[in-house]
Amino acid sequence: MKKYALYPGCLMPTEQYGYEISIRETFPLLDIHLVDINGFSCCGEPMKSVNQLLTLYLSARNIAISEKNNLDLYVPCAMCHLSLTECKHILDNNTHLKNKINTMLSSENIEYRGECKIIHTVDLLHDIIGLEKIKKQVKKPLENLKIATHYGCRLIRPSEIGRPVDSENPQKIENILQAIGAQTNDYPEKLDCCGAPLLINHPETALTKAGQKLKAIQEQDFNALVTVCPWCHKMLDARQNKAGETIASKIHLPVFYLTQLLGLALGIKKEKLGLELNLTYTNKI
Repeated sequence: MKKYALYPGCLMPTEQYGYEISIRETFPLLDIHLVDINGFSCCGEPMKSVNQLLTLYLSARNIAISEKNNLDLYVPCAMCHLSLTECKHILDNNTHLKNKINTMLSSENIEYRGECKIIHTVDLLHDIIGLEKIKKQVKKPLENLKIATHYGCRLIRPSEIGRPVDSENPQKIENILQAIGAQTNDYPEKLDCCGAPLLINHPETALTKAGQKLKAIQEQDFNALVTVCPWCHKMLDARQNKAGETIASKIHLPVFYLTQLLGLALGIKKEKLGLELNLTYTNKI
């Protein structure tokens, strides 16, 4: 089995439990062993606009902890994945800043080396495990389901630092869905933002963006929406009713994590995938 350090971030283990539950249930069936490591902290992304050095330090610290354990880092949260990837891109190309960060890390007897790979759910499933292996493990293909994909902003941009999917025409989630028997196709609003980054300063605008996207998906007769980011999921699932009210529409669209749908296709029982923790009505599927 391939081993990865699991970096849970802040939102998944405190709020978005369904993501973590489904990850821990599905990946062992695909020969992935997730290792829990003590000492991880916030990735630093929420502090980026306040203190960029602190953000770099926190991201580098988490990478250094993983490197100390000689493990690559699996990061399910797209926001955390972007923060850690950006940190790696910066430090690997700036020796002076790398030395400064390592001086700060030396108090904990850890060092950022830049050897650790940072993996997201999408590239782990699509590129490392592979579609053929997933197909072989499918027990209950998700037939007759038409599922819309939501990649989110942080998974596709900025492409110059290396993101898991193509920024213009991402298709990896579609390929994974097809591998587990579901139907999917592109739609005009596919790359639209969920609105979450605007929620603190412009809540009505944020909810409007979420509502407009959800309404468009519903009107195109998709049975459900799939996400791979806890921040996007929270916006499109937990705030779906409020988003609908904001645009004066009734929206009833089930929202799943990709790993939850994967688990269903692998034959795992619903109650083991955290589906009851989703706030949209997932029993329709």
